[in-house]
Amino acid sequence: MPPSSGYGNGLTDGPREKPDIDFSKVLVVGRSSVNRVVVSKIVERAGLKPISEAPEAAEKALRMLSPGTVVLDGGPDNRDCDTLIAGIAAVRLASGRSAPAVVLLSNRNGTPQSLDLSNVVDAVVAKPITPECLQPVIDRLAGLGRI
Repeated sequence: MPPSSGYGNGLTDGPREKPDIDFSKVLVVGRSSVNRVVVSKIVERAGLKPISEAPEAAEKALRMLSPGTVVLDGGPDNRDCDTLIAGIAAVRLASGRSAPAVVLLSNRNGTPQSLDLSNVVDAVVAKPITPECLQPVIDRLAGLGRI
């Protein structure tokens, strides 16, 4: 009987059903290059590898690099990275888990539910972004993914 799934075991020549999530990588997405640099430095302080992309290039990076965490800068209306949400949901579905974890950087305080955000968003961090606010969230979500 042939194997029912690839799951990265090398027994099939076809694509694997589950992506290999790299929990050491964090995809940082936003229109502002300054915000991406600030967030990337905070990610580095957490001992993780940041990958900084504009929203237009982020979906390709998501597919190619399979980061364990994605930080989205929502911009003024929390919608700057909406085009990436479907791609993140697809990766989560394929992986069978809540990976990559998603952090939204927002101009408003609240939870993903209270801000009427996609169910793909795991945490919201209000701007201005500081290491004291963002790093514990990244540490928590990156740690949960490895369990």
